[in-house]
Amino acid sequence: MNVTPSIEAVQRKFEALRAGMNEAVRRRWAAAEARSLGRGGISLVAKATGLSRSAMRRGLKELEQGVTLDIHRARRHGGGRKKATEKDTTLLSDLEVLVEPATRGDPMSPLRWTCKSTVKLAAELSHRGHAIDPSTVGRLLRQTGYSLQSNRKTREGGKHPDRNAQFEHINALVRAFHRRGEPVISVDAKKKELVGDFKNAGREWHPKAKPSEVRVYDFVDKELGKVLPCGVYDVGANEGWVSVGVTHDTPAFATSTIRTWWLEMGRERYARAKELLIIADSGGSNSARARLWKVELQHLADEMGLRISVSHLPPGTSKWNKIEHRMFCHITHNWRGRPLESREIVVNLIGSTTTEKGLHIQAALDTDDYPLGIKVTNHEMESLRIKRNKFHGEWNYVFIPNVV
Repeated sequence: MNVTPSIEAVQRKFEALRAGMNEAVRRRWAAAEARSLGRGGISLVAKATGLSRSAMRRGLKELEQGVTLDIHRARRHGGGRKKATEKDTTLLSDLEVLVEPATRGDPMSPLRWTCKSTVKLAAELSHRGHAIDPSTVGRLLRQTGYSLQSNRKTREGGKHPDRNAQFEHINALVRAFHRRGEPVISVDAKKKELVGDFKNAGREWHPKAKPSEVRVYDFVDKELGKVLPCGVYDVGANEGWVSVGVTHDTPAFATSTIRTWWLEMGRERYARAKELLIIADSGGSNSARARLWKVELQHLADEMGLRISVSHLPPGTSKWNKIEHRMFCHITHNWRGRPLESREIVVNLIGSTTTEKGLHIQAALDTDDYPLGIKVTNHEMESLRIKRNKFHGEWNYVFIPNVV
């Protein structure tokens, strides 16, 4: 018998069929092929396919016994490797004690104060007598309802008893102003951003293996410093203004941003306006307690000739401010993964931020100096034409302009 051509023929058959064969079908086909070749067939097929002789002998036995082939299973029921938790009955409970020591009765767990990676969990389980690898740990965690989680900001601090009532009061004011066609704005400042070739969170498309190279350490560049975006979001028009400051987040800077928004965008849109509603946080430069904030708003009301109503969000609820989730979040998303290498780049990235719902933003650099520590006297406070609401007058008040 000419063996070499037969090996090549079997190889061609095997390569043509192997993609559609599981383990059971593969050994039975090989067994049938070996049987058809007669004496020496097992050796020949083994060389041609790489299958073991024991596998083909098992296939021959199954063919002789007429064992029914289930094409959906490679092994018989009960065959294959046993699950780790079946061989080791205490494995799962010990794993849960390590993952959640505070709730599983083991507050002194060795992993309570360290990173609970699958590698460290596997190592600690090995110390406890369990033979397990990191990949099996990960699989067991997923099967029992665990997943990789990051921290979530949900705790807002103390809850004021009139929190919901203040939100309802604000919503009623906003609806009333919109019915009259008067402007409603939300104001706030973003966190300071480093200017220069520093890493910015997020990812952006680049040619493969060619990421933007940035500095290793986030030390402030003495020449470029930081920028402070302060924004005004027009709730009704879905548009906003951002002044990019270079000094400090002060009440004077906040009111200057409102003034610029009015001159650049608001005055034309609301040519017949008689009043303005400002929604602000209870802390920061526009704090409900900040004296300078109120003095500056009185000056602004006098300049604009408008009654300026102010309503503060209850303490600890700054993330509910419209500007946070309707404007600032989109700005952050727009410059993700991009080093903010210059002030001009910051302004351009903010000004080019848009959304599918039509958000439009204008931005400009504000290089004026806004010093800290400006004191407001009692006499200045007494001169304010401020009318406080009966419901939490410290949160809700109106500035009446001085008519010249």
